[in-house]
Amino acid sequence: MAERLSATARGLFVAGTDTGVGKTLAACALLHGFAGLGLRAVGMKPVAAGATRRRGAWHNDDVAQLLAASSIGVTPQAINPYCFAPPIAPHIAAAEAGVPIRLSAIAAGYRRLGCAADVVVVEGVGGLLVPLGRRSCASDIPRRLGLPVVLVVGLRLGCLNHALLTADAMQHRGLRLAGWIANRIDPRMPRSARNLDALRERLAAPLLGVVPHVRDPRPERLSRTLDINILNARI
Repeated sequence: MAERLSATARGLFVAGTDTGVGKTLAACALLHGFAGLGLRAVGMKPVAAGATRRRGAWHNDDVAQLLAASSIGVTPQAINPYCFAPPIAPHIAAAEAGVPIRLSAIAAGYRRLGCAADVVVVEGVGGLLVPLGRRSCASDIPRRLGLPVVLVVGLRLGCLNHALLTADAMQHRGLRLAGWIANRIDPRMPRSARNLDALRERLAAPLLGVVPHVRDPRPERLSRTLDINILNARI
């Protein structure tokens, strides 16, 4: 059940059609976009799998990028309650570490961030249905926090099925799709424009932008490819 966690901050949940489709890049671009509107924006990565030990603390690249893109100063622990070393499915990493992933802890972390920011951009882990434990999965995070979803679609062969299955899963779980972002992860994808047209016809939310395939993706620049004003009005 969704709960009201902050009287002021708004938020959204960034989900992907799969792992490796650019959720972090999109989340960081959104953070820069909201900051460009004069809003205090902070990222959150409730669960991260794949970290190295640096100076006595765990370092995860996604968390570091979200910190760099946030417009308020926070600690890695504040935006990332659960960080596991092996880059594997989070429920397996959590079981091996003996640390259960609790939605209540994620909600408490979100609440604290919401007291300091205007917008909280929460990035998921893996795909929308990746397990977090025996009875929970990634989709339970936006449900618990009451957040609309921005779906990142990695443009490559198979993206239509992945995107539509994810949208269907969201609908069945009572989640609202606020918008979607197309990320050109395969620059050689044939008929990419026709695939975009197919998704526009079938996804019940606006396309917020198409992220180009570039060698050095910088979220502050890529934020200009996204329609933040439309999204800001829908969250």
